[in-house]
Amino acid sequence: MPVSRVCHCLLLSRAAYYKPGIDWPKRDASVVEALNGVVERHSRWGFWKCYGRLRLDGCSWNHKRVYRVYCAMKLNLPRRAKKRLPVRKRQSMEVLNLPNQVWSLDFMSDTLYSGRRIRVLNVLDEGTREALDIVIDTSLPAVRLVRVMERLKEWRGLPGAIRCDNGPEFTSLGFVEWCGSNGIELLYIQPGKPNQNAFIERFNRTFREEVLNAYLFEGLEQAQNIANDWIRGYNEQRPHESLGGLPPSLFRAKVVAESSTFELST
Repeated sequence: MPVSRVCHCLLLSRAAYYKPGIDWPKRDASVVEALNGVVERHSRWGFWKCYGRLRLDGCSWNHKRVYRVYCAMKLNLPRRAKKRLPVRKRQSMEVLNLPNQVWSLDFMSDTLYSGRRIRVLNVLDEGTREALDIVIDTSLPAVRLVRVMERLKEWRGLPGAIRCDNGPEFTSLGFVEWCGSNGIELLYIQPGKPNQNAFIERFNRTFREEVLNAYLFEGLEQAQNIANDWIRGYNEQRPHESLGGLPPSLFRAKVVAESSTFELST
């Protein structure tokens, strides 16, 4: 088939067919190198700042060519610098079987029947294995976390330490300052090591199997009511193997009574 007929069928001009191809990577190599040099030094700069720097460095390319290469390098996509966490030391999991020694905090996620995402905050007393609170909402920022802790403070008191991961809510300035002002030590686990927060992780598994996976929630209020009912059964009725077959609330009453008797005898 002649070239003219093929071009006619493909709606392609013969001039475009015979035009030699351009090796764009080779032609734009200098632009790529210059952009990489600017972005390497200033990773948060946008296109116009990069282009202005290139012009000041004596580059004569127009902005259309530079922007084409800029987009081809996917530099127009948001670039987020990785948050560098301080070095976390491995914390001991040994806890006295007494209330308010160490609390564990962790977040979970699930969806309502409508598909809307929800978050779940679990608070556990490691010494007695009591579930202190379960909060369910679409968003649980650090400010809400502090309010939850203040509510627990009113009827439970405060722990000597809190064990948690390195999530943004737990590392936020507001939560860290609140813990410092209340004399609470923060025990951060090492990144990527959820087994270092094993008490709350085991509790999360039970809560997911018995509540989150067992119900279809139509709304937040329904989900919160079911969680509140479950928490009472977990603390008051459910035998706990690590507590000698006692529910957490009975175990706490037992150890508190024993410690009071020991203090009176001494």
